[in-house]
Amino acid sequence: MNPKTTNILYWIFTILFAGFMIWSSIPSIKPNAQSIQFMHDFLGYPIYFIQFISIAKLLGAVALLIPGLIKIKEWAYAGLFFDLTGAIFSVIAASNKLEMSTLFILLPIALGILSYIFWNKKRSL
Repeated sequence: MNPKTTNILYWIFTILFAGFMIWSSIPSIKPNAQSIQFMHDFLGYPIYFIQFISIAKLLGAVALLIPGLIKIKEWAYAGLFFDLTGAIFSVIAASNKLEMSTLFILLPIALGILSYIFWNKKRSL
């Protein structure tokens, strides 16, 4: 694969992944009734954790969009992956079943993995 194609694919996957993470973090930075109902009432997370994880997701997504920052990007990819896999685990643990709506989280996980793969390919060129 040529460097230009690698770079284009990297940015497509990274923008989609970061966009999803930013979109999913915004409502819970200052938790509204809907995010409190889901994350606190259903999953059992304390409200301060909802704010913390949302700010962390936002910072991680922004870090992915800034060129350079190699070590910080590695940590951001890991943190966002743990957030998404933790979300799947939390929903399964709280409901005692795997629901089809939970599988939606596989899309951003796939985008994050593809972003990470193409980031490493881009770095090795």
